[in-house]
Amino acid sequence: MNIPKDWNLNGRGDAIWREFNFKNFVQGVAFVNQVADLAEAAKHHPNISISFTKVSLSISTHSAGKVTEKDLDLALKINGLPL
Repeated sequence: MNIPKDWNLNGRGDAIWREFNFKNFVQGVAFVNQVADLAEAAKHHPNISISFTKVSLSISTHSAGKVTEKDLDLALKINGLPL
């Protein structure tokens, strides 16, 4: 499994995660809105946490109980978003 750049496998091996840092809260929320658009188009939704200027994403295919190509594809698309 090739995990996309800057993403990490969680300790259980059933999800990938990444943190993004922004200059302010509004920029972080704008990024989350872009992620939401990608997720809706892919019909695959990450867990999202916003903490002031930090956005954390976790992606997993819960029905499979592991990381799948669908997760990796969404992570790659997220990596392509402007920061």
